[in-house]
Amino acid sequence: MIKAAIIQSNYLPWKGYFDIIHDVDVFIFLDDVQYTKRDWRNRNKIKTPGGLKWISVPVMGSIDQMIYETKIDYSSDWMTQHKKMIHHSYAASKYYDQYADDILDIFAPRYENISELNISAIKKISALLGLDKEFINSKDLATTGRKDDKLIEICQEIGADCYLSGPAAKDYIVPEKFQKMKIDLEYKDYSGYPEYAQLWGTFDHYVSIIDLIFNCGERAPYHIWGWRNILKPC
Repeated sequence: MIKAAIIQSNYLPWKGYFDIIHDVDVFIFLDDVQYTKRDWRNRNKIKTPGGLKWISVPVMGSIDQMIYETKIDYSSDWMTQHKKMIHHSYAASKYYDQYADDILDIFAPRYENISELNISAIKKISALLGLDKEFINSKDLATTGRKDDKLIEICQEIGADCYLSGPAAKDYIVPEKFQKMKIDLEYKDYSGYPEYAQLWGTFDHYVSIIDLIFNCGERAPYHIWGWRNILKPC
């Protein structure tokens, strides 16, 4: 059985994103779909001494373009700003010195579009977490459908017979379509994640993965999927 997940690329996504990557054989970046403003495509949250803060990548264009067509705006030095915010927020964390170079190196290249940045960062972080998966960009596949029809086409294109979806997709997925095509349909359950020693006030699960990496280091996978196997926390 080949299990696949198909999700838009996000900017430094939260741990649940990597939990889904862990659970599948093939992960497809759904980046030939419409770009959405004020969403996770170009921003995420980190914990800072001043509370939760958004770090956002400035982009150009309109909502009529696809994610992979959405160019990054370099009229401001946002990369330096993000690196400074990350350093200021996590320099005191237990594993910052161990992982700072790997995380901050994400900002070394000049990316043309938000898709390129997101995919590069997600692959790099996946490697840090020990995830060795096959990654595919949906724009490189010959699919023409929309919504769940597109998901089914992608599964057929890559030979997947099981599809793992995020819970929010229940709003538009028609299970009978997957049954008809003999594709098993599963939904990810994000509940139960254990807390960890997190800096700066009240614990928050819904922050960028870098928060977990800097605070737990090599034990980060426990707080994403390892806890289900009764491993020891950091």
